[in-house]
Amino acid sequence: MTQSAGLDLNLLVALDVLLEEESVQGAARRLHLSEPAMSRTLGRIRKALGDPVLVRAGRRMVPTPHALAVRAEVSAVVERARALFAPGRDTDLRALTRTFTILGHDAIAATHGAALYARAAREAPGIRLRFLSESHVDAPFLRQGTADLEVGVIDSVAPEVHVETVYEDRMLGVVRAGHPLLEGELTPERFAGAAGHLIVSRRGRQRGPVDDALAELGLERRVVGSVGTYPSSLFVLRETDLIGLISQWGRPLADTLGLVTFEIPLRLPAVQLGFAWHPRHDADPAHAWLRGCVREVMRDGSAGPS
Repeated sequence: MTQSAGLDLNLLVALDVLLEEESVQGAARRLHLSEPAMSRTLGRIRKALGDPVLVRAGRRMVPTPHALAVRAEVSAVVERARALFAPGRDTDLRALTRTFTILGHDAIAATHGAALYARAAREAPGIRLRFLSESHVDAPFLRQGTADLEVGVIDSVAPEVHVETVYEDRMLGVVRAGHPLLEGELTPERFAGAAGHLIVSRRGRQRGPVDDALAELGLERRVVGSVGTYPSSLFVLRETDLIGLISQWGRPLADTLGLVTFEIPLRLPAVQLGFAWHPRHDADPAHAWLRGCVREVMRDGSAGPS
């Protein structure tokens, strides 16, 4: 790529911020430049890469396929350069300006978001946290640089990705207050046949571990459908007689809506909860801080009401 010979570190930093913000205005603000100056910088980047980098899509700007392909490497190069020019010095988190993207189930942001934002405000006020919901398709988000950290049940990762399990969780049943299922002894038979069941699945699956456990007892439940997130399922359960599931760490969401959780009368596998990241972030002090924050917040959450 002969045109890239003149690409200096400042352009790489600008490219990194542009791909994070997907906005000339946002990048200008981050880099303390005027919008015309940022537009000129984008022009230099486009010339150096031989690619538009960001293109207009309605009122937004979106990265080109080539920009998406190089985003992770650009971010890694900028991080390594920062570390190279600051040898032996601790990162001043309070002076750091950066955006971290956390990929996970919507319930992650709902249960842990407030604590993470409060932690960032105290320790690193220049850091912004951006939560992305899980997709219905699997993609190498960490490898591509779309996300800096994946949090929750890590069930599909690239071979090189690092995974840390924080704790084991369990699933609980959840229904509206006053549900008939809450009266009397709860047996597998009553659990399976009392009412319709609502599944939470980002891929739209209509079967899960509960169905396998019931099948071992010769039982089958009536699944009426699925929704993509636990928070949305709770609003459905609050207005119906449907039976749903919620993890132990997500129980505060159910409590807030006045729903009632209960022990499922089945032997179900434990749920491994943790986070994953790409190894290019291993030596990045700011990313290590983020991992530490998420680890502590998740552990605090695991010690919630039982």
